[in-house]
Amino acid sequence: MKICGQNIRKIRRSKDFTQEYMAFEMGISQKAYSDIENAKVKINIDILNRISVILDIKPSDICSISHKCGTNDYEDKYHDLLEYMKKNNISIPEEYQ
Repeated sequence: MKICGQNIRKIRRSKDFTQEYMAFEMGISQKAYSDIENAKVKINIDILNRISVILDIKPSDICSISHKCGTNDYEDKYHDLLEYMKKNNISIPEEYQ
């Protein structure tokens, strides 16, 4: 999801955070963090959540899953994501509830 990495970079830069700062906050190397922004690793919900917390934004500000609506697994994954977000007290926009 190259777009997600680009969005992360854009938001990080808008807050004047360095890759080194992000990596430190996440407990990973700067290289590992760089790989996230350069889409060399898949962004899972844990990574998305950790980055969102550091940047003080909603996960949906980084990545949208709406473009995957054509698959049968989408509804199950969407439901699982909503449950995860509720369980971890992550705010869910009203239009997605």
